[in-house]
Order: sequence, then C-alpha cells, then structure tokens
Amino acid sequence: MHLTDIPFGVTTWADVPATRHPGERGEATWRERQFGAVRVRMVEYSPGYLADHWCEKGHILLVLAGQLDTELADGRTFTLRPGESYQVADHAEPHRSGTQQGATLFIVD
Repeated sequence: MHLTDIPFGVTTWADVPATRHPGERGEATWRERQFGAVRVRMVEYSPGYLADHWCEKGHILLVLAGQLDTELADGRTFTLRPGESYQVADHAEPHRSGTQQGATLFIVD
C-alpha cells in the first residue's frame, strides 16, 4: 500500500453516513471513507449475518467487537475475536464472512 497526498485528518465514524448491504442472511452496515485509492470502512454485521458472495478483494481487517467467522473457498475456516485481524491480497484467496452474534470491523482495502 502506498499512501500519498492524504493530509492529516480525524474521522468521527458516528458522523459518517451509513449504508446497508443485505447478505444471504442478515445485513452489513458500512461507514466508508475514501482516501485516494485506499478505502477505509467501519463495518457492523448483524447477528446471523452471512455474506451473499465470495470476495476476491484484498483487505486488512481488524475485529473490534463480536466474533467473525471467515471461510475460504478452499474450505478452511477462521474465527476471529476482538483484537485479531487478517490480511489477504487482491485475487489471492476468495473468502466470505459470517457471524452468529454480530461483529464490528475496521477494514482497509
């Protein structure tokens, strides 16, 4: 990641407009900022959420609250709790997320 031409700034996430994205089950609420080519999001998954697609976008993802279950297309699964993160490159390993209890995530991609 190469960060250029981004002046110092502070984001109050509660002030960023939210958009809703339905999953196969439940929904995701995104608060999103764009800094050049870098997208930064605060994402909340409702309890019972399951993504409706396999994602091939690269991310750096940090779990802030709740529990996140991530499934890779090859069948591996990972459960992340607050303070745990994952990283994956663009087009490296298709993945999808779900959660039984809900989760709050900070994602950079």
